Amino acid sequence: MTHFKPLPTQVPLHGGPDADGVPLFDFSTNSNACGPCPEALHAVQVADATRYPDPAYTALREGLGAFHGVAPGRIVLAASASEFIHRITALAVQQGAVQVAVPLHSYGDYAQAAQARGLGVLRGGDVSPAGLQWACAPSSPQGLQDPAVRPWSETGHAATGLRVLDCAYVPLRLDQDGGWTGAPASLQPPSACWQLWTPNKALGLTGVRAAYAVAPADSEPLVQALTALAPSWPVGAHGVALLQAWIQPTVQQWLVHSLSTLRAWKIRQQGLCAALGWAVHADSLANYFCAQPATATLQHDLVALRAVGIKLRDATSFGLPGTLRLGVLAPVAQDTLRAAWEGLRPGRTIVGSVSTGSRETS
Repeated sequence: MTHFKPLPTQVPLHGGPDADGVPLFDFSTNSNACGPCPEALHAVQVADATRYPDPAYTALREGLGAFHGVAPGRIVLAASASEFIHRITALAVQQGAVQVAVPLHSYGDYAQAAQARGLGVLRGGDVSPAGLQWACAPSSPQGLQDPAVRPWSETGHAATGLRVLDCAYVPLRLDQDGGWTGAPASLQPPSACWQLWTPNKALGLTGVRAAYAVAPADSEPLVQALTALAPSWPVGAHGVALLQAWIQPTVQQWLVHSLSTLRAWKIRQQGLCAALGWAVHADSLANYFCAQPATATLQHDLVALRAVGIKLRDATSFGLPGTLRLGVLAPVAQDTLRAAWEGLRPGRTIVGSVSTGSRETS
């Protein structure tokens, strides 16, 4: 009998549940803490899982196209954002790409997908040689406007290679009422880039894996090539239900209402972090932000907090050692974090008080 050693596996670093289960209070993800959206949750719960979806997703693509004001043929369905990242990276290889450009601090799957295919990774700086370029606005982990977006708008259709704008957090921008609607021209998506959308974060349903991309105009051959690279039925019945709910006016109204709540919670949470002596990074546009705790034992502290049900996201994998990315949560979670952090430092005085935005539900 031949015995095979199991291959070593390296699990990508992400927030959310882990080997210890579901945290009581999870600051490690950027999911909308006002969620789940009741209407979207109901749609998922009553989805007919006894049948395959339409393999062409005809009605869904028509609905998403109308939502974005584009032809249905420009909509590409994906099992998740990560699946699309890997698929369009494979397409870039087919197109002759040898390098992929990613933001200086960004979601790790961009680089992981490139490295899995032997492509070079450019971080920041001059990214013009790259055959595939990524931007995320607002960025993760810092929640800032990605500096690549404006040059993309200026170069327009003169761009070479593939450009993808990750819109995961566009609906969760707290400086406007979500999405691109009503945003100034400088914030509109460049016309010559792909837009990657993952509504599950905005709806507080990250366990439902479904995403879609909006292709640039006049890119039918690339849409066909991406479709050819996809497995059959990349999105199941529950994902279809989520995306169909996403485009309903009542769901969008719920999202806008939730942003008001998140703004108040964010102000409160940033004030709490400052009161703990943490250095809060300014200018985040989204429902998350970065902060540097005043501690020389951060990794030990994170383990201790996890043991009492509080999970924080270490931003080392983003290239920001000693920094945390914190999703905005309700005041009860914030107060629990404060008490737990104080418990790690008995006898230490915490500066200030926190009272802004006491609502706990949207």
